[in-house]
Amino acid sequence: MADAVVDFLLENLKQLLLYNVDLISGVKDQIESLYRELSLMKAFLKDSMEKRSEYETVRELVRQIRDVAYEAEDIIDTFVVNAAMQKARSTMRKIVHVLDYSTNLRNVGKEIESIKAKVKEIYDKKMYGIEVFQGREPSKRGSLQRRAPVVEKDNVVGFDEEAKMVKDRLTKGPEQLEVVSVVGMGGLGKTTLARKIYTDPSIEYHFYIRAWTYVSQEYNRREVFLNILSSLTELTDQMFKMSDERLGEELCKHLKSGKYLIVIDDVWTTMAWDDLKMAFPNTNNGSRILLTSRHTDVALHANHNSPPHHLRFLTDDESWELLHIKVFHRADCPSELEELGKQIAKKCSGLPLAVVVVAGLLSKKYKTHDWWKKVAESVSSYVARDPKQCMDILALSYKHLPHHLKVCFIYFGLFPEDFEIPVWKLLRLWVAEGFIQQIGQECLEDIAEEYLEDLVDRNLILVAKRRSNGRIKTCRIHDMLRDLCLREAAEEKFLQEIKGYAPMPSSSSTPIPNYHRRLCIHSQVLEYISSKPSGPHVRSFLCFALEDRDLPREHTSFIHEAFRLIRVLDVLPASISNLWNLQTLIVETTARNLDVQADLWKMLQFRHLYTSGSSHLHGPPAKARKDNEDPFVRRNIQTISTVSPDSCTENILARTPNLKKLGIRGKLLSLVEEKGGSSLFDNFAKLDRLETLKLLNDTFPRPPSEGKLPGLPQVYKFPPNLKKLTLSDTLLDWEHMSTLGMLPYLEVLKLKDYAFKGQQWEPLDGGFRLLKILHVGRTDLVQWDASGHHFPRLQCIILKHCGSLEAIPSGLGDVSALQILELYCTSSSAAASARLIQQRRQRMQQQQYTESNGLRLVIYPPDL
Repeated sequence: MADAVVDFLLENLKQLLLYNVDLISGVKDQIESLYRELSLMKAFLKDSMEKRSEYETVRELVRQIRDVAYEAEDIIDTFVVNAAMQKARSTMRKIVHVLDYSTNLRNVGKEIESIKAKVKEIYDKKMYGIEVFQGREPSKRGSLQRRAPVVEKDNVVGFDEEAKMVKDRLTKGPEQLEVVSVVGMGGLGKTTLARKIYTDPSIEYHFYIRAWTYVSQEYNRREVFLNILSSLTELTDQMFKMSDERLGEELCKHLKSGKYLIVIDDVWTTMAWDDLKMAFPNTNNGSRILLTSRHTDVALHANHNSPPHHLRFLTDDESWELLHIKVFHRADCPSELEELGKQIAKKCSGLPLAVVVVAGLLSKKYKTHDWWKKVAESVSSYVARDPKQCMDILALSYKHLPHHLKVCFIYFGLFPEDFEIPVWKLLRLWVAEGFIQQIGQECLEDIAEEYLEDLVDRNLILVAKRRSNGRIKTCRIHDMLRDLCLREAAEEKFLQEIKGYAPMPSSSSTPIPNYHRRLCIHSQVLEYISSKPSGPHVRSFLCFALEDRDLPREHTSFIHEAFRLIRVLDVLPASISNLWNLQTLIVETTARNLDVQADLWKMLQFRHLYTSGSSHLHGPPAKARKDNEDPFVRRNIQTISTVSPDSCTENILARTPNLKKLGIRGKLLSLVEEKGGSSLFDNFAKLDRLETLKLLNDTFPRPPSEGKLPGLPQVYKFPPNLKKLTLSDTLLDWEHMSTLGMLPYLEVLKLKDYAFKGQQWEPLDGGFRLLKILHVGRTDLVQWDASGHHFPRLQCIILKHCGSLEAIPSGLGDVSALQILELYCTSSSAAASARLIQQRRQRMQQQQYTESNGLRLVIYPPDL
């Protein structure tokens, strides 16, 4: 964690020195010195990465670096916030402020000097007489000392169907050598499944030669080769003297003698596979490698032509079956414990390792109703009490992460159990927290999305829902891994959870423990806020309470003083303008409309605005200067959603040139109506970074028919690089689809309820050249005349509540890219036409002998 803290602080210092020198006048030299010293600390942290788990001295030093970096960050952020308000202060107060700041910075400098001395002692080997940072000699253990983890041989539950699928892949298919991979998170049973398959009589009969080797994180290629050879032949003294390459050749020679199956268990890196693969010959006799890994990228690297088998979680019934067997063996469960047992099994969330651990706990105690009830109330905490058997196994994946992913992973501890996390929100939070460092010109949110995909590939984070374009929409974390996050977060002073409000009569305020950077409230928000808590070190103030969170202004006016260094806030006092560091603002309200009184143009770091109500924004004072001289231009702002049409003025949009996502809800007539030869919609043409646009026509309390749009603006008035467009309740005639078809980069088109109205849609030639996703919501459309050339790259069609539509155009079956066709609540004739399209596609593939996933058809409700 210290690595991420120092990285973020260095980036902040760099930004100050390069772009905000006016805010640090008088102390620039001290900040430059601090930057140099922290850069040296960063080098030490990098060198010490692998030694922290071995030496308490190094761990303590890393904690000291983290704490002093936190302190320096607080001092600098506080100074910058105060500097932004200096115009209201007298010259004498400014001088005193700078002097106070210089004193604080010097104190931090002294602490850094002290830490530097300790680092020097380590480098000089004065703390202990060993080489701390030089590579150690390779392990002298005998090659056969490495042992695979103990796995279940009996009482394996829930793996029969899984085993059958993997066995089919091993015994069928092409004659050339293939790698079949099983992937999943730690504790899911990959090794157990592999052992079940390896010892299956049909597999023993099918493969003349079989061998098993366990790789793990710190594998040794020599040991792996010797382990496999020991299963094939008697090891000789000559073999022990061979080099790694010579051993690989010897193994290759033995494997050429027949059809073989080699199980390579627990592979962590692509490099490990590259080191080993030279020993496995392709003898074109149906030989196979069965590989297990926690990382999807390792499996794909070993065989990019065949997707890995993703091991599923146990069902609730399977979890109970496994728990029952482990606790009672073949005996019956007492009736008074059965319901509690099922609750306990369910709370293990389908993770076999957790079931086994809690079963061991239940077996050791008296099997009483009170004891089982106690465990049922907090299963995960009881599992965490057995770190050697469960938490340490899960922690292996965490320890293997690069440090930039460690902090992103720990962040999942902020979210409540079983919480489905919106990805857009998660990525913005990571950016605002400073976890994402700039790489070239790439957008920070795009880098954050790559980090999330990496965590998913490592099977640490689960995908809950995907968007129509395949990107992750929501995600979640397994309860046991969340507990691991909380365990690591507690050690790092990373966050404080508030699950309920408890009044503190002895104090008028609720102090936040020193250095906690994040505050999460899970319930009773108003009561907590009313107590006027104070968090001088808090950077994120997050709320996940289910109750109504509308907070009266009198309860929130203190926030800008009590939480002056906040970067992420999900309540909305007008005084948030004074939060110089704030980057993301999320407002959930039951109100239909919202007046955002905060002056967003004073907030230099601001990036994203999300409001559930239609927000009215107040623009900055109009300026006659050029954009590059305008002090109110905010190039950081990337998201504004959801705002009213009258907020789309030139005064606002011209000052957000890098806007990527814009959502508008309200009476859209005011957006497209021309006054004086121009309309508000004209301002969109200059947003050349805008990729996503939502236009939601909301005429409440008048009926939507009174707000029907007469047409769409001409193509040149749309954002030039628009990729995703959503329309709702616009009631346009289908002839205006030709305008949308001419948008050159459009990939996703969502026509929500009554976006278009009319009985016939006949697309024009030459449009929708890049369209991949088409979503059509509730409409009165009857006849849709289209051929494959109208949508040449279409991959997915989703139709919802198109009850009048007679048929899906048969010509769409000719679109080779089409993979998904989903129909919800459509007519029976439309469903029948969709089935005919699917059948025709299947026949074409059979005739052409093409390997393809075919066309996936979903029809709901299904035929009864």
